[in-house]
Order: sequence, then C-alpha cells, then structure tokens
Amino acid sequence: MTATFASPSTVVGLGGTAASLSSPPKRTPLSSGFLKSGVTAMNPLRLAGASGGRFTCFERDWLRRDLNVIGFGLIGWLAPSSIPAIDGKSLTGLFFESIGTELAHFPTPPALTSQFWLWLVLWHLGLFITLTFGQIGFKGRTEDYFKF
Repeated sequence: MTATFASPSTVVGLGGTAASLSSPPKRTPLSSGFLKSGVTAMNPLRLAGASGGRFTCFERDWLRRDLNVIGFGLIGWLAPSSIPAIDGKSLTGLFFESIGTELAHFPTPPALTSQFWLWLVLWHLGLFITLTFGQIGFKGRTEDYFKF
C-alpha cells in the first residue's frame, strides 16, 4: 500500500493535459489584450529625481484644511444640538450641565454610570459627523466633484 503513495501519479486537469505530480509544473507566460508587452513595472523609490529626490505617498496638502469648514461645521452642529428636544432641554445644554456637575467634585472622575458619558459621546459624534460631511461637501463643491 505504501508503494502506491510513493510512486509518481498522473493527474488530468481541466485543460485535458496530464501532469505528473512528481515533476515541477511548467510556467506558461500569461498574456492579455489589456497589458502592454515588454513593459516592466518600475519602483518609484528608485527613480532618480522623482519628487525632488524624495518619495511621498500623498500630495503635500492631503488634508486640504480650510477654516471655513471648521467654523461653519461648528455652527452647523451647535444650532440643531441647541434645540430643546430632550425633555425641554437641548443636547448642548445637557452636555454642558453635566460638565458643570462633574467639575463640582473635580478631583474625583465621573462615575461610569454618569449621564456625562452619554452626552459627551452623542455631542461629539454629532460634531464629527457634521464636520466630516462639511469637509466632503465644501471641498467637493470647490473642486467640482458634484458637476454632472
């Protein structure tokens, strides 16, 4: 029985050709109509003089920071979060009120069951979502992403 496992066997593949398991597979070059022949990929790190002698993955001002987005985003979040919708109180009011309550016993940190954590997470989540959409909308409009 061990002789059957040790002897080289032949496997017939999908192409109908037989290949031996003991011999290494032959490499066939792949070609496509989409690939240009004879072009090798170049490593951008080895290109002389690329980017003034240094390689950067991103453009220099990748964040494209604009203070208009921060200003309008903050105002755009403060306005709706200041509407008294939670038992006659606003989210901003509840958050600032909980900050005052926690500062009253300052050296002691807020308890894990404190409402401060809920208002902190909700207020900042809304702020960051507003700033993210503001950045997308403002930069998309200034760079003509939304023109059809």
